[in-house]
Amino acid sequence: MKQIPYARMNIILITLLVLISFLSLFIGTVSFSPAEVFYALIGQADQATSIIILELRLPRVFMGILAGATLGLSGAALQGMLRNPLADPGIIGVTSTASLGAIIAIYFGLSALFPGAIQIMAIVGALVATLILAMIAARDSSVLTLILAGIAISSLATAAMSLAMNFSPNPMTLQDMIMWMLGSLENRTISDIYISLPFIIVGWALHLGIANGLDASSLGDDTAKSLGIDTRRMQLKIIIGGALSVGAVVAVCGAIGFIGLVVPHMVRRFIGYTPGRLLFPSALMGAILLISADLVTRIPFGQGQLRLGVVTAIIGAPLFLYIIFKTRRAMR
Repeated sequence: MKQIPYARMNIILITLLVLISFLSLFIGTVSFSPAEVFYALIGQADQATSIIILELRLPRVFMGILAGATLGLSGAALQGMLRNPLADPGIIGVTSTASLGAIIAIYFGLSALFPGAIQIMAIVGALVATLILAMIAARDSSVLTLILAGIAISSLATAAMSLAMNFSPNPMTLQDMIMWMLGSLENRTISDIYISLPFIIVGWALHLGIANGLDASSLGDDTAKSLGIDTRRMQLKIIIGGALSVGAVVAVCGAIGFIGLVVPHMVRRFIGYTPGRLLFPSALMGAILLISADLVTRIPFGQGQLRLGVVTAIIGAPLFLYIIFKTRRAMR
C-alpha cells in the first residue's frame, strides 16, 4: 500500500476524529440535529437539550478520546519497546490489576459506601503493578524478563478476579462485576474525567521524547546505547507512563481490549514501520476507533445493549487474526 506523508496522515486523522466526535453528540436514545447540538455547545439551547449534550454526551465523548488515545499510544510504545507486534497494554499486567482493584471495591461493597471507590481502587491496582514492574526494570532491563513479569502479574490478577466472582455474595454483585469488566463509556461524567485525567497526563508526558529512542532500539539495544540512548530509562518511562495512563482508563471505563493491539498495525499500513513515527498517529487512531465503537453500542438490540468491550472485541479479533495471517505470509 502506498504510504501517506506523515503530516498529511495526522491531518486526516484529526479531521476524522473531530467529525466522529461531533457525530456522537447527536446520536443516541434521544437524537438531535446538528443545529441543536451547535446551539447547545454555545449555550443557546433549551435546558433539556443542554443537559443531555453538555452533561452526558460531551463528557462521554471526551472520555472516549482520552481512553482511545491512551490505549493506542501505549500499544504503539510497547510494541516498539518490546519489538513485538503482538504486544499491547495488557501484556504488562496493568489492565488486569486495575480490573482487580475495581472488582475488590465491588465485592466488598466499597462502591456503596462512598463515590469513586471503584475508580480509586482500580488506580491503586494499576499503581501496584507499576511499582512491581518499575522495580524489575530497574534491576533487569531484559525485554523477556519484563514480558514474563507482566504475564505473571496478569495471571495472578485474573485468578484473583475469578476467585472473587466465584464467592460473590449475591447475584447482583456478580452482575455488577461482569458488567464493569465488559467496559463502557455510558454515564461517564466530568467527575470521572477529573479522576483519570491527572494520571493520563502524567502517562502521556512520560511518553514524550521517546520517539528517537524507539527508532534506535529497533536496531538493537547495543546500537541504541552506542547512539547515546539510555534504554533502561526509556523502558521505565514507557512502563510507568503506560501503567499510569492505562490504569486510569481502566479505572473509569472498565476493561477495553484490542485497541492497543490493532491500532499500531492499522497505522503502519499508511506511514511505515518506524516505531517513533507511530506514536502520535496511533493515539489519534485509537481515539477514532474507540469513539466509533461507542457509537455502535448506542444501537438498540432487542431488550439489551451491546457493551463497549464486546464491540472492540468483535472489531479487534478479526483484525488480530488478519494480522497473524499477514505476518505468517510475510515470513515465508
